[in-house]
Amino acid sequence: MELVAVVIVILSIIFHEVAHGYVADWLGDPTAKYAGRLTLNPIPHIDMVGSIIVPGLALLSGSPFLLGWAKPVPVNPYNLRWGKWGEALTAFAGPATNILIAIAAGLLVRFGALPISEEVITAVLIVIMANISLAILNMLPIPPLDGSKVVAAFLPPGLYYQYRQLEGLTYALGPFGLILVLILIVNFLSAPMGAVTSVVFRLLTGL
Repeated sequence: MELVAVVIVILSIIFHEVAHGYVADWLGDPTAKYAGRLTLNPIPHIDMVGSIIVPGLALLSGSPFLLGWAKPVPVNPYNLRWGKWGEALTAFAGPATNILIAIAAGLLVRFGALPISEEVITAVLIVIMANISLAILNMLPIPPLDGSKVVAAFLPPGLYYQYRQLEGLTYALGPFGLILVLILIVNFLSAPMGAVTSVVFRLLTGL
């Protein structure tokens, strides 16, 4: 079942990234489309560390929430309509997709619309938990996570540019910047995020 869970996490991350690309394309930036990233084929999206190793370690360690990432979908914010609001909408598309997947799967569980099979029910519960975790994690207002772009859109100009400079620093560090952010989250936010994940899980499934 651990392997099934890792596959589910990978697919959930891919849906997340493809959503970024589709919304960016809708808003006028075809960069992801030209890069061949508007596909559910996992190969163009998989990052060995973020898509396989990190989710696997999170599951094996009994983490209260699931971590992971794919190769970021390329987005050129200068092509997007509506300026910073277009960038915020593109960023929010990923977590929003995870939320919609969790809601749809939760309704199946809540209304008993699943085959009476322990394996199927367990897999659907993992889908719900994985997508809730990914949505909550990515909506944290910490650069370079999606939530930082959403929050930045609401900031006054001075704070907006300072906030984006902090984001630029994390991007300059490459994958190490994201790993550092995740280490800080695990050490300081693991308990509250796990609690929120559990509450949302119960609300969706009734379990």
